Amino acid sequence: MQLRREGRRGAVATIVNVRGSIPSFKTAKMLVRDDGSIVGTIGGGCVEADVWQAAREVMESEKPRTLTFDLNQDPKYDTGLVCGGTLEVFVEPVLPPALLYVFGAGHVAINLCQVAANAGFDLIVTDDRTSYATKERFPAAREVHALEFDEAILKFEPNETSYIVIVTRGHRDDMRILRWAVQTRARYIGMIGSKRKVIEIFKTLHQEGVPAHLFDRVHAPIGLDIGAITPEEIAVAITAELIAIRRHANAALPHMSWFRSQKSQAVGEDAADAALDESK
Repeated sequence: MQLRREGRRGAVATIVNVRGSIPSFKTAKMLVRDDGSIVGTIGGGCVEADVWQAAREVMESEKPRTLTFDLNQDPKYDTGLVCGGTLEVFVEPVLPPALLYVFGAGHVAINLCQVAANAGFDLIVTDDRTSYATKERFPAAREVHALEFDEAILKFEPNETSYIVIVTRGHRDDMRILRWAVQTRARYIGMIGSKRKVIEIFKTLHQEGVPAHLFDRVHAPIGLDIGAITPEEIAVAITAELIAIRRHANAALPHMSWFRSQKSQAVGEDAADAALDESK
């Protein structure tokens, strides 16, 4: 669908069940775009207005809904036509592909791309090592770039449906990618590393002038807290967190970054060591 290719949202409403007389027909469809415009019709009138509103909510929640309308009982659906039936309308979201930017092409990245691709994420992988950033190592990726990270971030424009995972081989690369990432519109930003490393990077970036509140968006250490140790297990933990964010289930799950509420407090303060000790 063109809407998805353009990175936009929408919702499709379909009449799935009809009893009696209605001002349309079963299987009639209406597309509601993210700008509020519509294509097609399910009969017009108040029913269509209610479905339009529900479609806007479905876009936001990203979860489908089924609506039931009784044209006999509710006077607001009286269109003056000879209609006296009931109908059910199924409204489902149309979402752009969940695009995952993976910075780093080591063991964790290889396993992450395999798991995340199976979970429905599109993948763009970047590493500054030409022998690592290859299509052979990442066959599931949409794109693989062998570029210096400073050059790579100039090419990418993450939007509200994008995800960023930082799993490079060193603090320096993690820091410069994170400096860029927190200022994008990405829906998710995750960075691998120990709690000590995370706090040190946040402190350094804050001293450079990056506002402390931007770090509240960062999931670090990355992934759900499932006790993962191996690259394969870490990939599962990261993908699980990505799915939780995509499905709006993140609030109830045990994240590795449970202590991120302490980050802003620790950034730029001598209290960083105390926050670290408490999180062990």
